[in-house]
Amino acid sequence: MKVPFLDLRSQYKSIEQEISDATTQVLESCAFAGGPFVAQFEKEFASFCGCELAVGVGSGTEALWLSLLALGIGEGDEVITVPNTFIATAEAISFCRATPVFVDIDEKTYTMDPQQLEDYLKTRNTKRETRNRPKAVIPVHLFGQMADMDPIMEIARAHGLSVVEDACQAHGAEYKGRTAGSIGDAGCFSFYPGKNLGAYGEAGAVVTNRPELAETIQALRDHGQAAKYYHESIGWNARMDGLQGAVLSVKLRHLSDWNEARIKNAQTYNELLSEVAGVITPARAEYAKHVFHIYAVRVQDRDEMISELSKKGIHCGIHYPVPIHLQKAYDFLGLGEGSFPVSEKCAKEMVSLPMFPELTDGQIKYVCGKIKEVIDILQ
Repeated sequence: MKVPFLDLRSQYKSIEQEISDATTQVLESCAFAGGPFVAQFEKEFASFCGCELAVGVGSGTEALWLSLLALGIGEGDEVITVPNTFIATAEAISFCRATPVFVDIDEKTYTMDPQQLEDYLKTRNTKRETRNRPKAVIPVHLFGQMADMDPIMEIARAHGLSVVEDACQAHGAEYKGRTAGSIGDAGCFSFYPGKNLGAYGEAGAVVTNRPELAETIQALRDHGQAAKYYHESIGWNARMDGLQGAVLSVKLRHLSDWNEARIKNAQTYNELLSEVAGVITPARAEYAKHVFHIYAVRVQDRDEMISELSKKGIHCGIHYPVPIHLQKAYDFLGLGEGSFPVSEKCAKEMVSLPMFPELTDGQIKYVCGKIKEVIDILQ
């Protein structure tokens, strides 16, 4: 049996006519850069997230970057996040000329540990150095599960920090009934094709309940202009294109059903792997609706496991093998191994198993059976 890590074609075939109708409308109207199809998606996505406003941009990276810029983050500022995320989280901070600062994660949820955040800020406030100052926090809702937002928000507000939710992997995830992106000052999403809500190219969005923040991001994404050819600030070309807006509007109508299919698939994995020694399955926090963008287990001999499963037609991934503080690009921070032991431990053990809504029970059973076989051999 062949089990792909992701199967975008199956999803496309299930909505092929809807996609064809939507893209034809864009082509016939020639509304390619921004325009009514993007505006319609923005309205729909804001409502889905329980927010007043959404601003479509060109990628999740731009969503993070422009949100920080709009919040006034710049040179001399620190932005606190976690090291076990895609590098885009840190890149957005760096492109604001701010300094990324990391705190470790909770080993069960793989998201920001609020106690580590509080400990860092207490330590930071006792130092006399004032050249850099904490200005914002970016909790990352990793793999489809939200960070523990209540204590993070309480700590951030006590220290006067803005909060930007990195919800790039958490479309439709919930925290105590509140949707990802709706709790902080801004919520940032990527619509990279493999995401729970994926475009047919690059796209992203920011959601917020702060009209002035949305207005600033709208200007920044369009060369800093509030009206055509009148540039009040230095911006960038970060517009979402019309085709992506139309595609995302179609796919948004199916997102809740697709998320429920992911949750069901995760439950099947959990049941079948519960009796397999040496496999740590994902934990769902009591507060969370986990939408399983990624189904990551932890095992010893991770690389050997992936190699053996590949031989059996099972394609897996790793998210993420090198924490950001150990990436060459961030050598200048001077953080070596041992700086964030939980993140580093998880990075060495995680295997991302096949996960997509169309995954069948038969495929999941095959994957779990082969995992048991491989573990028996490796042990």
